[in-house]
Amino acid sequence: MADMARKLPVSTEKKAAPAMERWAPFESLRSEIDRVFNDFTPGFFDRTLARFPNAFVRGMPAIDFVESDKAYELTAELPGINAKDVELTLADGILTVKGEKHESKEEKEKEYYLSERRYGSFQRSLQLPDGVDAEKIDASFANGVLKVVLPKTANAQKNDRKIAIKAG
Repeated sequence: MADMARKLPVSTEKKAAPAMERWAPFESLRSEIDRVFNDFTPGFFDRTLARFPNAFVRGMPAIDFVESDKAYELTAELPGINAKDVELTLADGILTVKGEKHESKEEKEKEYYLSERRYGSFQRSLQLPDGVDAEKIDASFANGVLKVVLPKTANAQKNDRKIAIKAG
């Protein structure tokens, strides 16, 4: 019986390239505007952040704000930053964490010389809740983590009460 496979002709002709590639006169302008917005508002435009694993290099540090019975606790992750490069201020009920990172890397080899520098600053401001005892705020910095304890006033501590929920 004959082989059931058929041979198909193969074309060796080259297909003509399109006469003109897609014309996008504003594409480079759009890319540049995106880059500018990424530099100033990185949390909103995340495409650039994907290239920088340490988010604060291009944006804001990660901050946790937790409430307990006697205090609020703020924790900010600031890897690679020294304590002397972090500033904490309180004005009109607004707590501001400000800092700057300077990082440089230099490699000298026989065939090449590599020098990289990164500079970045950040600032986060938080409106503190009522009932914080501003005179007793305590801050510490260790291993790239800033910890700020914001004790509640005595009045704020006793205003909390548990409300019973009735089953229906």
